[in-house]
Amino acid sequence: MDFRLFYLNQFFIKVPKTIQVQENISLAPFTTLKIGGKARLFVKAESEKQVVSAVKFAVENDFDLFVLGGGSNVLISDKGFDGLVLQIALRGIEFGTEKDGIVKVKACAGEDWDEFVKVCVEKNLQGLECLSGIPGLIGGTPVQNVGAYGQEVAETISTVRVFDRKSGELLELSNADCKFSYRTSIFNSTEKNRFIVLAVTFLLRQNGEPKIVYKDLREHFSGKTPDLSEARIAVLQIRSAKSMVIDENDVNSRSAGSFFKNPIVSKEKLEKIKESFNVEVPFFSVDADNVKIPAAWLIENAGFYKGFRKGNIGLSENHPLAIVNFGEAGSEDVIELKNLIQQNVREKFGIALIPEPVFVGFATN
Repeated sequence: MDFRLFYLNQFFIKVPKTIQVQENISLAPFTTLKIGGKARLFVKAESEKQVVSAVKFAVENDFDLFVLGGGSNVLISDKGFDGLVLQIALRGIEFGTEKDGIVKVKACAGEDWDEFVKVCVEKNLQGLECLSGIPGLIGGTPVQNVGAYGQEVAETISTVRVFDRKSGELLELSNADCKFSYRTSIFNSTEKNRFIVLAVTFLLRQNGEPKIVYKDLREHFSGKTPDLSEARIAVLQIRSAKSMVIDENDVNSRSAGSFFKNPIVSKEKLEKIKESFNVEVPFFSVDADNVKIPAAWLIENAGFYKGFRKGNIGLSENHPLAIVNFGEAGSEDVIELKNLIQQNVREKFGIALIPEPVFVGFATN
């Protein structure tokens, strides 16, 4: 037989021998917020075959499925997840040979993102250096088109290998197929929950100069042109100062990172805000008609501040954009603070802040 029997809810169900199914696994330890209830069922997949088997098992038994990566961009309900949580743990990195100054690098979805960036910088491969220190795994980076300090993964992604839950096929999606935009891709928008990322292939420039365009980095180097290693160190220092690097000794890093996206508004809207409040509003140009306003600025100017506390939940003492679990906070504590921030920003500026994390196990988001 290619399956074993698993006793669940007074019945025996068939489980493929390729996977191990666990019951009632606490999910909080798998998240950077350290919040979340139990998964009814849990499978750790270390190969593509195991991913396919786990999905098939969930479909055949009508279990809801949640795909878990590094847990750095997720808020899980205290009620847990009444279905199958599939942890993606595929490992492996392949470096191709240089061609016309470009090196193709393939990394499996379960590889740690920052360790991958570190290795690429050590090999003098340019394209990811400003994304140093971002928590999570490779597989999550194309989903939200991870970006920081003037760089996005969409700039270097060549292809994304996926399992298509709709067709049951293993596919290679091109950069264009992914339809990347600011913090967005088909994976979290038009085709949400359809694809499971298995590996990502990047095109990185050998011996290229780091991308120093973000204000904090420009000021840090004061006109000097750093090498890739110096750029990475600077990004890590800046992120650490904001508690945006996971550190078990820093309670402020017990967060899901930036909780809200920087909203994109029209230039007309920007001018109205300036006139109404007689203030200079920081912004970044998006195109001829739109700009991006830092969500952190909106939050602070809507009555919140670094270190704001509401019981065991609050804002980071080093960055107002991170919601932090300062003690034994629960998921509803996070939701309550999220709603309060959104309400205040909407009432004062007429701008809707959109959360970045994925919400799991809630009736409504």
